[in-house]
Amino acid sequence: MNIPLAFWLVPIASVVALGMAFYFFRTMMAADEGTPRMREIASYVRSGAMSYLKQQYKVVTIVFVVLAIVFAFMAYVLKWQNPWVPFAFLTGGFFSGLAGFFGMKTATYASARTANAARKSLDGGLRIAFRSGAVMGLTVVGLGLLDIAIWFLILSQFYEGDKMALITITTTMLTFGMGASTQALFARVGGGIYTKAADVGADIVGKVEADIPEDDPRNPATIADNVGDNVGDVAGMGADLYESYCGSILSTAALGATAFALNGDMQLKAVIAPMLIAAVGVFLSIFGIYLVRTKEGATMRDLLRSLSVGTNVSALLIAVATFAILYLLGIENWLGLSFSVITGLVAGVIIGQATEYYTSHSYKPTQKISEAGLTGSATVIIKGVGTGMISTCIPVVTIGVAIMLSYLCANGFNMEMSAEALSKGLYGIGIAAVGMLSTLGITLATDAYGPIADNAGGNAEMSELGEEVRCRTDALDALGNTTAATGKGFAIGSAALTALALLASYIEEVKIAMERAGMTLTNLKGDIIAAADATIPDFMNYFQVNLMNPRVLVGAFIGAMAAFLFCGLTMEAVGRAAQKMVEEVRRQFREIAGILEGKATPDYGSCVAISTRAAQHEMIFPSLLAIAIPIVVGLVLGVAGVLGLLVGGLAGGFTLAVFMANAGGAWDNAKKMVEEGNFGGKGSFAHKATIVGDTVGDPFKDTSGPSLNILIKLMSMVSIVMAGLTIAFA
Repeated sequence: MNIPLAFWLVPIASVVALGMAFYFFRTMMAADEGTPRMREIASYVRSGAMSYLKQQYKVVTIVFVVLAIVFAFMAYVLKWQNPWVPFAFLTGGFFSGLAGFFGMKTATYASARTANAARKSLDGGLRIAFRSGAVMGLTVVGLGLLDIAIWFLILSQFYEGDKMALITITTTMLTFGMGASTQALFARVGGGIYTKAADVGADIVGKVEADIPEDDPRNPATIADNVGDNVGDVAGMGADLYESYCGSILSTAALGATAFALNGDMQLKAVIAPMLIAAVGVFLSIFGIYLVRTKEGATMRDLLRSLSVGTNVSALLIAVATFAILYLLGIENWLGLSFSVITGLVAGVIIGQATEYYTSHSYKPTQKISEAGLTGSATVIIKGVGTGMISTCIPVVTIGVAIMLSYLCANGFNMEMSAEALSKGLYGIGIAAVGMLSTLGITLATDAYGPIADNAGGNAEMSELGEEVRCRTDALDALGNTTAATGKGFAIGSAALTALALLASYIEEVKIAMERAGMTLTNLKGDIIAAADATIPDFMNYFQVNLMNPRVLVGAFIGAMAAFLFCGLTMEAVGRAAQKMVEEVRRQFREIAGILEGKATPDYGSCVAISTRAAQHEMIFPSLLAIAIPIVVGLVLGVAGVLGLLVGGLAGGFTLAVFMANAGGAWDNAKKMVEEGNFGGKGSFAHKATIVGDTVGDPFKDTSGPSLNILIKLMSMVSIVMAGLTIAFA
């Protein structure tokens, strides 16, 4: 296959991203970590985080080995899969885990340095925290593009001359997305259970019962809480967005291979176009990172504006660059596809702004939750649930409009549903997802910044730094709560577009599985044709994929139920682990004399061990269930049932994820607003009420909610990988 010269920008961009990540890491490491006490606390957190991650990777490795053996059996013995699938699956999981590891390693070194920089200025703390977060962002995009480039080059050599080469290559590459999704789900669920068990335990006993400040060194759960911020919100999030990023690029490439299958030259351009947009996005993300700075005494809105400058400038520049990329490629309808990319970018900005409005205490929704604290915990919970539910409206409508506009732009604003129009319209939706994630290098930096700032505040509190320093770290932490909520909204928005593109990829994989099995189907005209020659309407007609088919409807119900079942299991897992943590903290306060007077040192290690054991045990069943559901539905309800499952899971999971992330973020910042001196301030009745709201919201926003965007994509990925099994029993 003749690889275009432009393609080489993809591996170059990956190397540049990884190089800049290393540069930012070295710059951060050169900064002063602070006093001996600050260094000591940072070492506790670092040790606990690394210990947990090693345990998690041991469990995940066993799961991956078992699944790889199953895939190898299906590929080499049963001939139900492409023989590259087991290897692609393993590399996807490896790179996803590696991205999370590097991000967490950076975060555990950055928190004390951020706190120390905040002793001098707010801008100094912001720069270290944000550029340390940028290490995560650039590592994710760098490893993602590197993995994509390597696989594309390898498979291009092996499928040289095959008439379906690009379709086979892109659908095969999609399977490393399952490896990334599986690793991400374990990381998100395990890390989320770890961090929220410690956080809820620390808040209930420390802040509510013992009336001591957050991150007080007298609280035995405080080190576990800080460890959890790193393993859940950094390592888990990095693995999560790695698979979102790769999934959007690969699903769009697969759609391009199908949409332009009859035009070999145009087909190759359509396949590499999303890769090139992502590659250019790397350079623009780096430019945006250097624009983030602030002034001393900055308000919350000033801090948000500082981050917005970097992210918005990067988004604006990639929008302009997209026109040039697609024009120079000479791709068909380059102008319309460019507007599809802009649709994705604008949708991402709108979802981010809506999330900020509903979760930042600079705006009325969260302020009203804080005010509800004056009448007790129940009204805080009711107001938060209502706010979270209302907040789903703008993201859902935005995604709906983005889907329609990107489809129309890719088809020259023609709404016809012919086979060609469907393929090209779906390609437009896929490339809109790429547009939304094209500047992930900087948008993920704003997300990863949050837990770094949170840990910096904890370090400042435990190191007993001055009130002025704590005010600065509190400001950075409150900003981090909003950026984390915004990042979660952004992630689930991109997941919705990516999952929709994966639906079309599933259809292509089923056609390949049918071709491999020597099966034929009847087209709309009633003629018997090869599966490879079937259009999407032919496929839908043959498998009776319509709303009157009970299999489709049952599948849709199961998909929506799966989202709620998954959230229920993970919420209960956090509850069980938190109960053990509460009992342990109470025991220490009761049995170790002098803790509350500061005369004795708590047993931090026992709390770390409780969170570690709970996370390792509790993450397995929900994660394996997410893999099992699509397989069982495929065996029982067939292809039509699987498509219903994926649609139901997408619609239900997206809406539920937005609700949980926004409700949790709003409760958290409502508490922060009271702690700033409003409605009675720290220790008041309203403060205790908002703490209860925050503890309820913790697993909402940091465990169950963010895991849902992985769930909806993992179910799609599992369905794609298991298409051969579904066809064999159809």
